[in-house]
This record gives sequence, C-alpha cells and structure tokens, in this order.
Amino acid sequence: MPRSRKNQIALEATPYYHCTSRCVRRAFLCGRDEHSGNDYEHRRGWIENRIIELARVYALDVCAYAVMSNHYHIVLHINAEKAKAWSDTEVIQHWHSLYAGNFLSHEYLAGKDLYEEQLNVISELVTEWRERLMSISWFMKALNEDIARQANVEDNCTGRFWEARFKSQALLDETALTTCLAYVDLNPVRACMADTPEASEFTSAKRRIDTAKEEPEATEPKQPIPLFPFVGYPRQDMPEGLPFRLQDYLELLDWTGRQIRSDKRGSITQSLPPILERLNIDAEHWVYNTQHFESQFKGMVGTAISIKAKCQQFGYRRAPGLALGAQPT
Repeated sequence: MPRSRKNQIALEATPYYHCTSRCVRRAFLCGRDEHSGNDYEHRRGWIENRIIELARVYALDVCAYAVMSNHYHIVLHINAEKAKAWSDTEVIQHWHSLYAGNFLSHEYLAGKDLYEEQLNVISELVTEWRERLMSISWFMKALNEDIARQANVEDNCTGRFWEARFKSQALLDETALTTCLAYVDLNPVRACMADTPEASEFTSAKRRIDTAKEEPEATEPKQPIPLFPFVGYPRQDMPEGLPFRLQDYLELLDWTGRQIRSDKRGSITQSLPPILERLNIDAEHWVYNTQHFESQFKGMVGTAISIKAKCQQFGYRRAPGLALGAQPT
C-alpha cells in the first residue's frame, strides 16, 4: 500500500530528498517533439528558472536538478534552521513574494498599529507560513502549477499537464546522497542528450561548472549562489552545505560518465576519485546504481543499516528495496 506523503517526507529521517515529476501527455512537452516537429525546448528554461526563483523564497536548498524532455529531477535539502531563524517580518515577506497574503499581513508589513487579537492572527499565520516555506510539497506545488499554467496557455488547452503528484525518495546517508546527485546530473548523458556534464543544458552540473570556470585560478572554485554549495570534508565548525569538495564531485561525475558509456568502458585510469575512497563505495556497485537509481530504490535510499534503523523508527514491518539496492556496510 502506498505511504502518505507525510511518511515519505519526514525531517526526523533526513533533510535530503530526490523528487521527480513527469508530463502526462505522450508528446515531448518540455523539449523537441520528433513526431509533430514542434519545439518546446524553451519550456525546460521555464522549469530551471522557476526552480532557481523558488530556491530564493523557500527554506529549501537545491542540491541538484536536471530538466529532461518530459520530466525533471530535483534533489532538495530541507533547511529547518534557516526557516526558524527568519523573523516574523521575513516570513511574511517571503510568503508575499509568491502569494497574496491577506489584509492583516499587509497592514503588519506597513507598520500599522494592530489590536492584540489581530496580532494573534498574524502570529498564527506566520507559524503556518513558516511551515509551508520549508515544505517540499508546497515547493513542488508552486513549481508544477506555474509551469502547467504557462504550458496550457501556450497550447490553448486545459487539463492536466503532469501525470500525477511528484514522487520522492528519502536519501538517508552520504552514500545515497552522492549516488543520487550523480544520477540526476548525468541524466542527459545517459539519455544521449549531451556528451559531457558541462554540455548538459538545464542541469545543476552545467550551472556549477560554468560558475567555476569564471575564476579558474581560484584556490576554491566559485559556486553558484542559488545552489546548495559543496563545503568540503566533515569537520568542526563546518559551514552549511554538501559534505564534499566540488573538485572531487566533478571528478566523480566525469569518471562515472565515462564508465556508463559502452564505447569508453575501460579507458579511464583504475585509480578512483577521492570521494569514492572516502565513502568506501564499491566502484561497480556505484556505476550500476547511478544508472538505475529510480528503479533500484523506492521510498528510502541508504545503507542497509540506515534503512533498517529508519524502518524501525517509523514502525515499518518491511524494509522496501533493502535486498535490491542498499549499499552494504
């Protein structure tokens, strides 16, 4: 039986989630339709721009994304600490950047004198909006509804644009997170839409690489502000971000991309990228999982120990996908 969205996305399990949405119609609505000859490539730009726009509003960090012909992938990090640190005024400002709010919220921002009962209403609104601004469901709703409206206007039609509610996978540990990031960033390479990550349009990989190339002589590569940054190895006083070095991750992407291309198999040096050695990931297992991430894993992704612990925590009798895809420890 399918689990509720509340049980699929739980901050106490992990702050990292891989989400996907797919178009309902068979035509390539976000790319070039080879059958009709129509070009919808610009809609991939709509999705990428909307993702970046929403990342500036929500207390959700975008770790990776890839906009394909008829679907997209996104890896999100729930930043509860950021949401809690916002003042009431900041919460209302963030909410108003996307939604209308109400008379009282606008009066509050304008600095008008409000009665105690009105201030109590504002306090309740702020509590509700703060929760929504760190909700993946609200983020995905704001993303998908906006794209559907634009597409239906352009097509002069009505009806569903996305085939169903978005799908999500909880990424329980560093191994699951790294595998999923590479899976998402290499989607265009696997689909033969691009030869390399740096040529993969509408992906986080290309955005990161283009930004790093702006300052090639820098000790630490420049990183795009809208994306959750790579901040290096775990250490004391570690800044907020992904627990890897960007250089290692890009090397890992290149190495993995060569492995999954049949004409390149065996042409890469046998020395593994540092991040693989650090996470103790078996190379063959890694390559297989980065090609079959969605089909191998269902609701939760992680090591066998991680999955068993979370299933026990949430009272599940069975550990979904444990025999098929969990990394051994």
